[in-house]
Amino acid sequence: METIVLHIDMDAFYASVEQLDHPELRGKPVLVGGSSNRGVVSAASYEARKFGVRSAMPIFQAKKRCPDGIFVPVRMSRYQEMSNQVMEILERYSPTVEQVSIDEAYLDLTGLERLHGSPEQIARRIKDEIRSVLSLSCSVGIAPNKFLAKVASESNKPDGMTIIPSREAEEVAESLPVGKVPGVGKKTVDRLARLKVITLRDLLALPESALLKAVGKFAYTLLEYAKGKDDSPVVSHTDAKSISSEETFEENTNDLEVLRKVLLVQAEEVGRRLRKNALKGSTVTLKLRRADFVRITRSISFSEASDSTNTLYGHALRLLEAVDLSEKFRLIGIAVSGFAKTQSAAAQLKLFGGQSRRDESWREVEKAMDSIKDRFGREAIKRGTLIEDE
Repeated sequence: METIVLHIDMDAFYASVEQLDHPELRGKPVLVGGSSNRGVVSAASYEARKFGVRSAMPIFQAKKRCPDGIFVPVRMSRYQEMSNQVMEILERYSPTVEQVSIDEAYLDLTGLERLHGSPEQIARRIKDEIRSVLSLSCSVGIAPNKFLAKVASESNKPDGMTIIPSREAEEVAESLPVGKVPGVGKKTVDRLARLKVITLRDLLALPESALLKAVGKFAYTLLEYAKGKDDSPVVSHTDAKSISSEETFEENTNDLEVLRKVLLVQAEEVGRRLRKNALKGSTVTLKLRRADFVRITRSISFSEASDSTNTLYGHALRLLEAVDLSEKFRLIGIAVSGFAKTQSAAAQLKLFGGQSRRDESWREVEKAMDSIKDRFGREAIKRGTLIEDE
């Protein structure tokens, strides 16, 4: 059976949510990221992009390019709330949904024609439902693998839909500029340009040794891409080896208080997803990336698997407090792995309490919070330590 993958990418997601919540901003150049000249643009509406503004651009530079732009602060909890609703819609169309960021996901549509119709029909129904329920638009790509599905969704934005049939996969891949390949950054483009590699087709004529010297082991992935191939499967959270959340800061920071609060928000998100999927994890991994892009990971494993936000956060915080914070960081994240299916509460409680009883007490509170948020929105209830961030 031929594999069919759909990639969905929400259009200018943060900015679109701001325009949805504030109708007076519709049709205007909106830039999410605040107005401080030291910050960076987190997202720009398509009206702002006409002026050459893009995400990750310094605010001061964006102001020069788009002097009439409307700058608004980041509201991550609101974007996460909308993202959750998008994912709930997607899960109605495929049992295998892999969320790769707050506004992107892959769906495995293989063998679903009888249930939901052709891939094109499924894509149109998803787009229509997101528009009618959430008043947002998205771009969709359909292809025989994840690599080409993402390429397809990027090729016709905003509000587009592109299908790459398997018979055209190799031809489309070969003609793709390397700068359009997912995971290829400017430095890699520059290195390949020095080897006169402009498209993936050019890679095939290059000696493998030269390509390895230029980009390392990523060369093997690029060579597969050049043939229109990508064997990586779509992996749903329930089948994933880990569930994680991470955030890249607008400004690099080593402020422990900031890091703690971001980590708590991430632990809440991971804990919620664990509880939703009836999973518990026995390993917590802290992920950090310094300003110089050096990656730091620290892990801790424990005997009793947990889905309690409080427990997971406690382990992650201990890992964070053991890290050298003399240099600033651009990213922080938490991942939970070592999954086990949730058992009954009675089976978890120990005779004299201890960690299991404390864990279960917090879990009941957090389950109640999950229910309130599911019914009334993520802003309906939150921990007191996070209120002052609003």
